[in-house]
Amino acid sequence: MKKIKNENELLKKAIEIGEKYALNRGYKNFSPTDAAKEKIESLYRLLVQDGLIQALAKDKEDQMNMKHKLAIWISKQLPKDHPLLK
Repeated sequence: MKKIKNENELLKKAIEIGEKYALNRGYKNFSPTDAAKEKIESLYRLLVQDGLIQALAKDKEDQMNMKHKLAIWISKQLPKDHPLLK
C-alpha cells in the first residue's frame, strides 16, 4: 500500500464528510465521545454497503487499510484544486 500525500489530513476530511453522508442516510449522529477507530470502521462499512468504495479482502480488513481506503475515497470527491491534493 502506497502512502498518499496528506493522508492524515485527508482522513480527517473523510471523517467529516462521511459523518454528514451518514446522517443524510439516516444513521444516528456520532457522539463526540465516539473513538475515531469506531467512526472509521462505521464509515468504511457504510460506504462499502452503498457501493461507494470497494471492500477490502477479509484478511486485509484492519484500521490501517480502512483509513487508507477512506483517504482515497475523499481524495476522489474533492475538487482537483483542493489544497489537500497538492
